[in-house]
Amino acid sequence: MEEILKTNKKTNKIDLKVKLSTLWIVVMFNMIFADIYSIVVELVNKSAIDNSGDIKTIMAIAAVVTNIPILMIFLSRILKYKTNRLANIIAGFLTIVYVVGGGNIAPHYIIAATIEVVLLLIIIINAWRWTE
Repeated sequence: MEEILKTNKKTNKIDLKVKLSTLWIVVMFNMIFADIYSIVVELVNKSAIDNSGDIKTIMAIAAVVTNIPILMIFLSRILKYKTNRLANIIAGFLTIVYVVGGGNIAPHYIIAATIEVVLLLIIIINAWRWTE
């Protein structure tokens, strides 16, 4: 188990790459479930999404932006220190903008978005304070 978590035996701290990657996994799951809940709400309200050009463009942008956390799960583990630190800070800020800017006031979204923003701030702070 210790090898999996890459713990430091003296301080019992988890390797920061593993910690960041795990935080990105939690963010991604949270985003997925927030989107699923939003789809269910739309279906219940019987205002199903149409196939207009605006929706297709919005969904394309969402597909690109939601891939940031997906990629960061992997990149947090393989990138070297300097690039990894910068990527986590930039990806964290971009994802916060996406979560807040693309949100709505539905209770499930407010809860999920709050958790996501807190986790993303933890990622940014950890990456910012990261020393080689």
